[in-house]
Amino acid sequence: MVCPRCIDTVKDIFANLDIETTHVELGEAVISKSINNEEKQNLAEQLKERGFELLEDKTSKLIAQIKTTIIDQIHYNAENLNVNFSTLLSEKLNHDYTSLSKLFSTVEGITIEKYILKQKIEKVKELIIYDELNLSEIAIQLNYSSVAHLSSQFKKETGMAPTMFKKLENRNRNTLDSL
Repeated sequence: MVCPRCIDTVKDIFANLDIETTHVELGEAVISKSINNEEKQNLAEQLKERGFELLEDKTSKLIAQIKTTIIDQIHYNAENLNVNFSTLLSEKLNHDYTSLSKLFSTVEGITIEKYILKQKIEKVKELIIYDELNLSEIAIQLNYSSVAHLSSQFKKETGMAPTMFKKLENRNRNTLDSL
């Protein structure tokens, strides 16, 4: 789950299947009692129909938690991050960052740092499209050291400068879960 609408959709699926949840947040749904295999199969099918998947093995859950933590921080948290992402992930997931990083790279084929960069660039695209902030304000909001640093990373990732992206008629963005 990568957005508030996703949470609502998942809540609806659980409600329609009469599976009581204690809470649903980005990347996680906790049920109040165990369910049988048939209920689990129905849940998996309903989730799949809506573009989600039921994760049960520890590795998949941990990767999903890493992604959710990053997406939540970059796209939905209005407060600036006071620590670096490695500290945030280690503290939130109760794992050593080195092991998280190795696992993520092995499973996803990119580093956590590259994933963070991709998410940040999508957020920059979003903010450019909304046209409410200038590049200096976007750089501050996303914890870039300068507009030059933001522009450099943007160009490396997209092949164009942020100002060029702003001038495009067809400004393509990627869905957060496809990064």
